[in-house]
Amino acid sequence: MTMDPRLSLGVSGLDSILAGGVLPERSYLVRGGPGTGKTILGLQYLLAGIENDETALYLSFEEPPENIIENAARLVFDVSGVEFLDLTPSGELFSDTRPYSIFEPDEVEVGTLTETISETVDRLQPDRIVLDSVNRMEALTADRYQFRQQLISMLEQLTDVGGTVLFTTQPTSEMPDDELQFLVDGTLELEFGPKGRTVQITKLRGSSFQSGRHTVRITDTGMVVYPKLVPGEYEREFVPETVSSGVVGLDSLLNGGIERGTVTVLSGSTGVGKTTTGTSFAVESATRGERAAVYLFEESTGTFRHRCSGIGMPVDERAADGTLAIEAVEPVTISPDEFAHAVREEVETHGTQFVMIDGISGYRLSMRSDDDDIVTELHSLCRYLKNMGVTTVLLDDVSNITGNTEVTSHQISYLADNVIMLRYLEVDSELKKAVGVLKKRASDFERSLRSFEITADGIQIGEKLTGLRGILSGSPEMIDRM
Repeated sequence: MTMDPRLSLGVSGLDSILAGGVLPERSYLVRGGPGTGKTILGLQYLLAGIENDETALYLSFEEPPENIIENAARLVFDVSGVEFLDLTPSGELFSDTRPYSIFEPDEVEVGTLTETISETVDRLQPDRIVLDSVNRMEALTADRYQFRQQLISMLEQLTDVGGTVLFTTQPTSEMPDDELQFLVDGTLELEFGPKGRTVQITKLRGSSFQSGRHTVRITDTGMVVYPKLVPGEYEREFVPETVSSGVVGLDSLLNGGIERGTVTVLSGSTGVGKTTTGTSFAVESATRGERAAVYLFEESTGTFRHRCSGIGMPVDERAADGTLAIEAVEPVTISPDEFAHAVREEVETHGTQFVMIDGISGYRLSMRSDDDDIVTELHSLCRYLKNMGVTTVLLDDVSNITGNTEVTSHQISYLADNVIMLRYLEVDSELKKAVGVLKKRASDFERSLRSFEITADGIQIGEKLTGLRGILSGSPEMIDRM
């Protein structure tokens, strides 16, 4: 049979991490604790082979095949084409509990384990083999040296007949698997920790691979992998033009608007108007006939639509005609890898040219980690969007209601080509709002602060705030011009 240069593992996203899949007629170690998805991965690997008219063999040392088949049915896996061989101590191959040897037939009776494996391999000539797991095999072997020699013999026999082997381990302090990694051509590590499920490739002979820990999701239909976003692999041609915010006064502050393919941070405390301002950019993009996408980490789509309709923003109309996508994101149920994948699909499937993320505080919850990770993940996502010519707006909460505070949270200001600041002011015992531009890389901008108000007719940008000093303190004072 003519064999493809690579063999798919049958798991969405995993093959891309492996530069297309694994190399044939080699052996690969899948290591991970209980519940990390080793068996599911093994089954999907075998089923991918069956789809290619390859022969699949599952050698089960740990769990009876009937249990595996029952669990596979819950995932809607049709494993009828997989040959299962029950090598568990409770299987029918064994009539007692004596330690047994794999490749020393003189120590066991005819028809026991060794002959059964050899007969099965000779009969099937399997293309793909899963061995699950060698921990059980080691426990039933006299000593570790003998186990290692038996495993080497088994892997050689299986690859000599043209098979590609995945075998699993569950390393413990009593049964480490470090030395086994020297025997194989590749190692995949599955983990289930505080950040959720991940997979990491630590070795792949004869091939490049994508490093890092990538998100794993086990769904009702099996395992899915979301590779980390590598922005340098993506690029799309675009015209670097200035695009309007849809608000005349804001465009005036921005010297006409913001540039296509740039990242803008809207900075301000809660309730000051960041979402409304960002949505104005999105609606204006959609009105031009471009596709815009708004990701809500901090409110529902229903609340968002209701607020927008209350100030005359036609988000419902733009959503109905397909130029505006609105999606609520539950941060505690999604990882940055999954979110980046969703944004990529939106951009590459629909040709989306504007993306708004509301906001960074909600996005942080999906990290389940520290600020350094936030900067790294946002850097990759924003760099990808810039490469694709997508205009991006990030909404960032800062802590103080009034007064001096940091421009952005989580040290993300370096990601921004443009920074627009929205602030509360206390003037004559009334709470007012002001807007100003702090940074704009691509052009000059107005360096004054203007009054900012959200009315039933939308955003209103007033005149320059003159005659006041200490505006950024949050409690400005009138300047005595006498």
